[in-house]
Amino acid sequence: MLSMDIATAITDLVLETFRLNGALLASGDALIADLGLTSARWQVLGAIAYAPQPLPVAHIARNMGLTRQAVQRLVNEMAADGLLDMAPNPHHRRAKLVILTAAGHAVFEAAMARQKPWAEALGRDLTAADIDGARRVLAALRSRLLLDDNTTEGESDGMEEHV
Repeated sequence: MLSMDIATAITDLVLETFRLNGALLASGDALIADLGLTSARWQVLGAIAYAPQPLPVAHIARNMGLTRQAVQRLVNEMAADGLLDMAPNPHHRRAKLVILTAAGHAVFEAAMARQKPWAEALGRDLTAADIDGARRVLAALRSRLLLDDNTTEGESDGMEEHV
């Protein structure tokens, strides 16, 4: 059983993470709006750009921790806008591979060129060790959640009301 201090600290961290996520999305949207992107589109473009090989929508969604349906909707929109294209998948006839078009690559590179100075300004007055420590804590919590959702079968975790 977790001590109350740890449980409170985790709860406070989770709530702060929710607030940070909202602020990151709003800031990202403002940073790239004139490129025709949203933070969600930028995330999907990044997942595609940084993948070692072309992936189908289901794999992109799994890698991002999102639903296949949400990623499929964004992929369809960006394909219609000429940022993405679909290629045959030699392993699965129906699950096409998602690839960046030249326009998609250009808009992603333009977004990333803005991201670096934004990140440097955001990290002002923090040390690389501080940032890496925060990253390690968040990664450890994410790993634990993926391994075990900390609920027992048939028992609610209470998050339905808060999500």
